[in-house]
Amino acid sequence: MTAMGSTEDILRVVEKLVLEIAGDELLLTGPMTLQTSFNTDLELESIEFVALAEKLQQHYGAGVDFVGWISKKELDQIIGLTVGELVEFISSCRT
Repeated sequence: MTAMGSTEDILRVVEKLVLEIAGDELLLTGPMTLQTSFNTDLELESIEFVALAEKLQQHYGAGVDFVGWISKKELDQIIGLTVGELVEFISSCRT
């Protein structure tokens, strides 16, 4: 478990974890930003979201409950989810 860090730090961690899950070809469109969409831009599949949830919990600890957070969202919110929303969530989990 590591400290949350700044928005930029969290963004880089999320980018690293997504690349571990989905592969380096995601970088062909450029670096990940807060506006990057998981569905439209990254085209992550549901199994990759599960893997991301596990990696986030391994990195940040049990306080970052990605599954619990995303389960409270409507389907259209999940489809439109951006990296920035995830970064904001992780940042809000600071204790």
